Amino acid sequence: MRQFQISFTTDREFLKDLDGIRKWCGSHPSYQKIFRIYSGDMDLGHIRHVCDILEDEMPDALYLGCTSNANIIDGALAGEGIILSCTVFEHESTQAKILQFPFVEDTVKEDVAALRKRCDENPWVKAVEMHATIMDMSMKEFCDEMSTLPKDIQVFGGGAFNPNMDDDTAAVFSRGNGFSEHGIVFLLLGGSEFHAQSAVIFGWKPIKRKFKVTKADREVLYELDGRPAFEIYQKFLNIEKNDKFFSNTLEFPLFVEHDNVDVLRCPLAVNDDDSLVMSSDMQEGTVVRLAYGDPDTILSSIRHDGQKIADFRPDVIQTFSCAARRAFWGDENISNETLPLCPVAPTSGFYTHGEFLRVDGDMLNFNVTLVLVAMREGEPKPGKPANIYDEQMEHLEKIPISWRFVSFIEASTAELEEINKKLAMASVTDGLTRLYNRAEIERRIRSTLEKRAKAETKGSFSLIMLDIDNFKKVNDVYGHKEGDHVIQALSDVLRSTVGGGDSCYLGRWGGEEFMVLLSKNNAEEASKMAEKIRRNFASVSYETAGCQTVSIGVTQVREGENADSLYSRVDKALYMAKANGKNQVVRLD
Repeated sequence: MRQFQISFTTDREFLKDLDGIRKWCGSHPSYQKIFRIYSGDMDLGHIRHVCDILEDEMPDALYLGCTSNANIIDGALAGEGIILSCTVFEHESTQAKILQFPFVEDTVKEDVAALRKRCDENPWVKAVEMHATIMDMSMKEFCDEMSTLPKDIQVFGGGAFNPNMDDDTAAVFSRGNGFSEHGIVFLLLGGSEFHAQSAVIFGWKPIKRKFKVTKADREVLYELDGRPAFEIYQKFLNIEKNDKFFSNTLEFPLFVEHDNVDVLRCPLAVNDDDSLVMSSDMQEGTVVRLAYGDPDTILSSIRHDGQKIADFRPDVIQTFSCAARRAFWGDENISNETLPLCPVAPTSGFYTHGEFLRVDGDMLNFNVTLVLVAMREGEPKPGKPANIYDEQMEHLEKIPISWRFVSFIEASTAELEEINKKLAMASVTDGLTRLYNRAEIERRIRSTLEKRAKAETKGSFSLIMLDIDNFKKVNDVYGHKEGDHVIQALSDVLRSTVGGGDSCYLGRWGGEEFMVLLSKNNAEEASKMAEKIRRNFASVSYETAGCQTVSIGVTQVREGENADSLYSRVDKALYMAKANGKNQVVRLD
């Protein structure tokens, strides 16, 4: 497999380039030739002119293409003109076919059914490349249908776009099928010697703040956390509702966890009711976060996943990169993503409106990603794979000030998150003992009762209530500071004896009283635990106060019992322990 890359300038130069391809093919004119044509020039007359020349000069060649936000040639940004990459297959077994259909939501099932039928008729198909106009379309049904293709067929591609990101005009085209502003083109590839491998590059990091989708209908996102969805961009990013909304939000997609795969979703437009039209369907109950580009993460991903592509030892590399990545990097630095691939194999592609890749059998519609597709014929060439070289941050011509702010925000967010964690913990814990405060231990007891009543949990649970014996005397004789030491010592004994986890909760009930919730233990087991606490605490000796003791009450919840009844009984058990001479455990069933 050999690839030739052409940047169209004049008819004369183009004819020379085509003649060079013919000469390379030499005595093998039957080699299959596929031209991919990407145009950042939206004048369809100019694109037709290039196609006409190609049809006249190479009548046996197939071609397909689309309009684009910009193009990639020799691994670098090629601007908004017209580029062509010609892939020449050298093995007779390698085959290619092109299908083109109208592409609107009403025809999705029909289109994919026709593709599936063609794949069934041609068992040599190993990969399907696609170019589609997808603006203002929900991709969920399409992706669901594409996931029904035979599991061993790889699928990848990108959405046609426009150099003006706020203009939704785009087109696809192919030989013999003409141009379509609402169309999809499939390139079927395969054969016994054809091999392909793909990778997806992210690099966008989610901000910590989470939002829950509380109202959505297909691709329309109405509410986040019960508030109009538009507010997330207006409040946090100061983005207004105007004709620049799409381009302004493109660098800040929503980060979504989708079936264990992280995906990004871009808002395409904002409606009058402050709902957002998203690039794909949004499910109610989904948790989302705003995301931002991080150069270090992007380049690290390029080095890591790009090396996997290099180890495949491809003949060519196709790229489908979101236009948002170009907007993020700027034209001066965007090539840092793709230039490292050039030592591996000829690299070309275009900047898309949405990227597609089949992952573990499921067709996924990505946004703000870079999809890499490596292809080769035959076995890997001998020798050591090429290395993806490091493109360090200092090699960038200029670090935009926005990245500095992103670093500041990320660090500030981490600090704020730590502060919020401490505040949240302070609101539910007792300052002296670091155990739960009364409100929190009571909340957990009531929650356990509610779950048991709803049959969410089964079995018995028990309470242990403790009170330090003669504690007033400790304060009066030795002082309140020593009294605090005794209380802290008991809390340490509780932690070391009872432990923690999701079934044992420790709380300070008030003053020298403590409560232990054992959500998976009956009264007999709780009594044994209480006796162990009593012995362990009695063995602690203080320098001034000496040894102290506790009285303990134990009870088990009864069927249908409420919290107040449970508190009353465990308190009564504790009172009985005090009345019977203290330093003992009383169980009251």
